[in-house]
Amino acid sequence: MRKLLFAHAAVLAAALAGPAIAADLPMKSEAPYVPPRFTWTSCYVGGHLGGARATKDMTDPVQVVQDSFNGGPITTGITTVSTTPTGAVIGGQIGCDYQFTSNLVVGIEGSASGSTMKGSANVSLPAGAPDLALVQANTDFLASVTGRVGYAFDNVLLYGKGGFAVAGDKYNISGVTTIGPGGPFNFQGLDNRYGWTAGGGVDWAFSRHWSVNLEYDYYSFGHGNVLMTEQISNGAFSGVADVRQTVQVVKVGVNFHIWGSGW
Repeated sequence: MRKLLFAHAAVLAAALAGPAIAADLPMKSEAPYVPPRFTWTSCYVGGHLGGARATKDMTDPVQVVQDSFNGGPITTGITTVSTTPTGAVIGGQIGCDYQFTSNLVVGIEGSASGSTMKGSANVSLPAGAPDLALVQANTDFLASVTGRVGYAFDNVLLYGKGGFAVAGDKYNISGVTTIGPGGPFNFQGLDNRYGWTAGGGVDWAFSRHWSVNLEYDYYSFGHGNVLMTEQISNGAFSGVADVRQTVQVVKVGVNFHIWGSGW
């Protein structure tokens, strides 16, 4: 009987001591949480808003008006008129980036902007009384397809870009002349000009899917002929002017990113 009591006591003591011993054993530590590495690998779509300034040199609006109204060559020398259209640009962009383990980022982007850029300058028509003509230049849109190369500092990306560009332009030469039949005139020319663009900027990812960027772009469209047709006479007079142009744009953009691992 005594042996049986000792056996029960031993079992009870072991049962009571078990939790205490377990509490004294070291706990197995959990591995610390490591957030996924930030990456710019993604595709994105967004919009932008900014300001632009162009330089447009037209040669020779004087000859277009004077020789047209005279019915033959009358202009001596060459006149180049410079206008500097300024205005706002607003539009959108879509693109994709890939970030390498070295933090090098490469990508491609398509962008299109509507523009309010307008500028004008006066020029004398010496073969007239003399007369005066107003040369006006507008840029209605800019578009580009560019490659991007940059370096990522975590969620900040410094990048450069360059590629193909196109501009939609409108030109007017208007006034009143005493040459030939005389009267008011309004020569108009439309031009889609192709060229190149280069620029750069900084992009900051401020949340899970959103980034904001500041960018500068330079556009060069070289020289090109523009057919100027007189509108009041329903096309009875016309001439060709050469236009050389460049455009500079500073803009702020916002992008929504998708498909990037780690976002």
